[in-house]
Amino acid sequence: MRTWLAGILGAVLVAAIGVVFTEWFSTSGPDTVDRISGQPPLTIGHVAVDHTTRHTTLRRPVTDPGERAILLGAGSGSSRDAIMAGHDWAPLGTADVTVVLAGNRSSLRIVDIIPRVLARKPVSDGALFVYAAEGVAETVELSADLDQPAPRFTTARDTAEDTARDPDTSYFRKKQIDLKRGEPVTLVMAITGSAAYYEFDLQVTVLAEDRTEQITIKGPDGRPFRVSGIADRYRAYYGRSALGGWQPLSRAAACAKVEKNQKSEGC
Repeated sequence: MRTWLAGILGAVLVAAIGVVFTEWFSTSGPDTVDRISGQPPLTIGHVAVDHTTRHTTLRRPVTDPGERAILLGAGSGSSRDAIMAGHDWAPLGTADVTVVLAGNRSSLRIVDIIPRVLARKPVSDGALFVYAAEGVAETVELSADLDQPAPRFTTARDTAEDTARDPDTSYFRKKQIDLKRGEPVTLVMAITGSAAYYEFDLQVTVLAEDRTEQITIKGPDGRPFRVSGIADRYRAYYGRSALGGWQPLSRAAACAKVEKNQKSEGC
């Protein structure tokens, strides 16, 4: 009888423990497992810089004969992009960045995102690449100016009066982004810089399970994002070729294609 009762009691205890474990695991278990395994609270699903909507620059001209041949149309578009990236390809004036993030906890909050300047150098003058007709950028949700002492993200709704009244107010002081596990959010950002050549990344501050963590977002190639102001003169000028690739342009022809609000005194 004692053995039988012990067996019944054991079965009840096992069942009760199983119910408690199931309830715990369904609510907090995945978060605990992810935390112990070192999984970040936020998943970076996609990062892109749109180079089709802005004129672009290189810090150094392309002088290698093989690279020049590819640049002028002898290779694929990805080959040309790789060569330009190797010469620190940077959008002119504004970098249009799109980032897709997804929650990796049952509940988390993005409390802040800031562009962090990693390098500030003289504007790039290696080459200027212009487009006959620029594309149309996506609707920008957030914008930041790297020329400011403490760059911060704001929105188009932030007026000059708001900025003058409280220059430290950022988008994320007024609004945070809450995400569930697997829930995505897409951020379209315009990061400007006219006074210098900048390399930067994005620092995301996340609150999950009452713990604050920081996540770094780099460019799609794993390197920092880049943007450059306008130089007075470039060592080479290129425009789109009808046969694919790029074709050399004279300085006068290139400057004629640059938008009026992007012209410098030397163009």
